[in-house]
Amino acid sequence: MVNDWPSGTTRPAAGQMPAGIRLVSLDRRASSRPARLWYRYWLPVRVAFALHRAGIRRSELASVYLTLGQWSLTMWVVLRLVVRRPVIVDVMERFDPQQFRWGRFDARLLRHRWQTYLAAHLADRVIAISTELYRRFSHRRPTLVVPPQVDLSRYPPSSAPPLAGGLRLLYAGTAGPKDLLAVVVDAIRQLPAADRGRVRLTIAGMTRAQAADMSDLDPACLDGLDLQVMFLGRVSRDRVLAELARTHFAVLVRPDAGYARSGFPSKVPEALAAGCPVLLNHTGDLARYVTDGREGLVLAGPSAADVRDGLLRALTLSDGEWWEMSRAARSRAADFDFRAWTETVSKFVVGAHRDVGASQVSRVLGH
Repeated sequence: MVNDWPSGTTRPAAGQMPAGIRLVSLDRRASSRPARLWYRYWLPVRVAFALHRAGIRRSELASVYLTLGQWSLTMWVVLRLVVRRPVIVDVMERFDPQQFRWGRFDARLLRHRWQTYLAAHLADRVIAISTELYRRFSHRRPTLVVPPQVDLSRYPPSSAPPLAGGLRLLYAGTAGPKDLLAVVVDAIRQLPAADRGRVRLTIAGMTRAQAADMSDLDPACLDGLDLQVMFLGRVSRDRVLAELARTHFAVLVRPDAGYARSGFPSKVPEALAAGCPVLLNHTGDLARYVTDGREGLVLAGPSAADVRDGLLRALTLSDGEWWEMSRAARSRAADFDFRAWTETVSKFVVGAHRDVGASQVSRVLGH
């Protein structure tokens, strides 16, 4: 695995990497925007030199794996000339114009669409996060659908308190333009006063000021809800896992838009792994994994009224009913545990995709 090591994070000590994975880190010493652009432009050459310095011979490689963000025409040329091994591109999302300030002319969208085009025409194989993306690539390239992965062993069992003490909700992440937080807050406001007093929404990953700047939340919509909505700001992953363990429902609301149909929110398998049912509307492949009343409560749509109705349902649950959902959520999370996918992905990566492609797609499609 060759990549720039994220700034502000701790490198794993020797022996802490998963078995079979070797980390070759590219030190990035500059932090200014021009320097970052320079490093990004020369990434293909830096990767080739890093492999050489690490003493990795071409004969040791079965293929090269890249995320879509690392994929470029220059990267393809360098890998073809130097490494000369099949290239696998991992496509985890598809952007829509409405997600960007300048719409269809925004530079980030244009770069994303160009990278997607290159992946469809130059990559040897593609890993897609959803069946919607599978349909976009499979007619041109061998494609495997792999949803977000979790390590079930890292999630503590649920310790959610009795529902009589109030309904605990959690949104974890930085919403950006993807997730609809305003409708969740509006839904809480629409609840009858007695029910509204029993609901607590915790937002982990953003402060109140950041939410106003980075999401669809208008600060005015939070007026009078100080007891119902709490912001934790940026927190550690361990804190998020602890919050999930004592939460009744993880909340996720997305519109029926192209990016929602193409993506697969990693928040869902993470919540399920923690035994935390989800309160969401179906988009993309979510309907294949979350059944209403089993792994969570499925909303009729993405409006505030739909969320309000879901909250009213949640407030009527008994502790026994909730614990049944929690156990079902944890059971469903086994479908996302990386151990269940090791053989399938390994075969695809080394080129034995004819053995796994059709059967794995059928599994994901539910056929």
